[in-house]
Amino acid sequence: MTDVESQLALIKRGADELLVEAELSEKLKSGRSLRIKAGFDPTAPDLHLGHTVLINKLRHFQELGHHVMFLIGDFTGMIGDPTGKNATRPPLSREQIVQNAQTYQDQVFKILDPAKTEICFNSTWFDSFGAAGMIKLAAQHTVARMLERDDFAKRYARNQPIAIHEFLYPLCQGYDSVAMRADVELGGTDQKFNLLVGRELQKHYGQAPQCILTMPLLEGLDGANKMSKSLGNYIGIAEPAQEIFGKLMSVSDDLMWRYFELLSFRSSQEIAGLKRDADSGANPRDIKIMLAQELVARFHSKHDADRALEDFLARFQRGAFPENMPEMMVVAAPIAQVLKQSGLVASTSEALRLIDGGGVRLDGDKVSDKALMLVAGATIVLQVGKRKFARITLS
Repeated sequence: MTDVESQLALIKRGADELLVEAELSEKLKSGRSLRIKAGFDPTAPDLHLGHTVLINKLRHFQELGHHVMFLIGDFTGMIGDPTGKNATRPPLSREQIVQNAQTYQDQVFKILDPAKTEICFNSTWFDSFGAAGMIKLAAQHTVARMLERDDFAKRYARNQPIAIHEFLYPLCQGYDSVAMRADVELGGTDQKFNLLVGRELQKHYGQAPQCILTMPLLEGLDGANKMSKSLGNYIGIAEPAQEIFGKLMSVSDDLMWRYFELLSFRSSQEIAGLKRDADSGANPRDIKIMLAQELVARFHSKHDADRALEDFLARFQRGAFPENMPEMMVVAAPIAQVLKQSGLVASTSEALRLIDGGGVRLDGDKVSDKALMLVAGATIVLQVGKRKFARITLS
């Protein structure tokens, strides 16, 4: 395998689509350090594992010797990208943007090498752009082209309102690539339209068009929907070590391999070896422990990962729970519904009240999220009060 082939193999690992591979191959053959861009609007204070899929890929580019530019969209965040939304998303205030941007910087360096990362803010060029500059930029795209974007097209067909400023978002994201002279831009599969706008604008401004690498959207703990705080199916990278560990241990055995591919820094060969071990009878739980320890160590420390494992083993292998608790199978659902199905509470309203009062524990940890989604394939221990326990397999 040549050097270019080995680089492409790592770059394409876990990716959804690479446009255009022949162009990227030529860029790699030049031997120069490529300028790799990924943008994040600071729309919430905390990052979750879904966000880290892109950041992990930036780490791969760093390992290959390329220049990573982590763009914080402090200007575009005030517009609000409606990607995946069926309605206009309310923009954030400048104060919210600044506060969230700082937490992003603190968290991203748990993955990226600070010495090899350039933090950029798109307010650097847009604050001085002015109305005339924005009008000139808007002249580079037509309404017909904008309506090719899937979420715009659907809203237009349903007579749902589209604000004019929403059309500016793809143009601004595209111009970021011009200002940064990006060779490659990364984004989720839902960002493909915006990334292609960047290519077209670079051509207009006389630059070589960037290559595009789209990454899949990581499924949340429910194994079905995109990881999202609003759905309660997320793992925040700033959460306590034991919480991250416990949530990872609750994912289904099938979803575990998806997480290995997109979140682990183990080689593809090593992950393939773990799959062979599982096919040969190895306990999936033991393999899942390896993933949980790796990620807890990344976002906290090896010491915290070891303590989280000790806590997990103490609860499940050393009798921290009653030996003769009832065992049952119920349908995966939000935690309040699972509590009702299991008979541990009489109603979902009682379940919600007990969660508010700190009276519900999942695998020994107090539950505070009333919207927590419990996923199919997992086996958990639920506790209500001091005496009610049940070991539950979620179907």
